[in-house]
Amino acid sequence: MSLADRYLPYYTVEDREKWKGDWELVEGVLFALASPSIEHQRVISRLLQQLQNGFEKCKECEALPDLDYFISEDTVVRPDVIVLCKKVKEKLTVPPDIIYEVVSPSSVKMDEHIKFELYEREGIKFYVLIYPFKDRKHIKIFQLLDGKYKKIFETIDDTFESILEKCKFTLDFSKIWE
Repeated sequence: MSLADRYLPYYTVEDREKWKGDWELVEGVLFALASPSIEHQRVISRLLQQLQNGFEKCKECEALPDLDYFISEDTVVRPDVIVLCKKVKEKLTVPPDIIYEVVSPSSVKMDEHIKFELYEREGIKFYVLIYPFKDRKHIKIFQLLDGKYKKIFETIDDTFESILEKCKFTLDFSKIWE
């Protein structure tokens, strides 16, 4: 048994619900959520606007921001934006169809590694990373193929046509930047 296994605290979703503040929990390890920047929130707002417009003709799918995704008794995360093509009444305990994460300098490791592996394992069909960094704005879209994420699209400002089974929509990524 490693020192980490012997000495690091292990938490559950039940423990997390008793705390103040915003926390994500991955396999019993606690991660604090940083306050988002204004640019981060602008990108999310513009993304949601495009998604909502895209879903006007498709009533089966919806886009939701900042919703806790309960994976197990020791894992709950809060993606920036999710797309659901199924009805969920209370807590989100089923995999979303798409997860969008707006990457900040403090969340690179979490978004590119921890959540990447977690979402891949949980069977999230599409994972989109949006980098609003001044020196390297870009978007990467991964699709789950044979149980592994494969990058299928990378852009700064191109248009992407979704390939969801239930809804077809187009995202113009040039519109999410200022």
